[in-house]
Amino acid sequence: MTQTRTDVLNESKKKGIAAGAVTAVSVTAAVAGAPFLATVAAVPAAVLAYRWWKHRAENGIKF
Repeated sequence: MTQTRTDVLNESKKKGIAAGAVTAVSVTAAVAGAPFLATVAAVPAAVLAYRWWKHRAENGIKF
């Protein structure tokens, strides 16, 4: 079953918020002086950001 354009945009928004939240935690950990925690948090942040970017590209959503 195909998704409507609204569903695709909502899914992209959710993925973007998740990627942004994890990135914010990683940056906060780095600023707070916990480099190991920041490094560990950067890995899921990168994966989520990649999935968000890929989702937008596959569905023709402009950046």
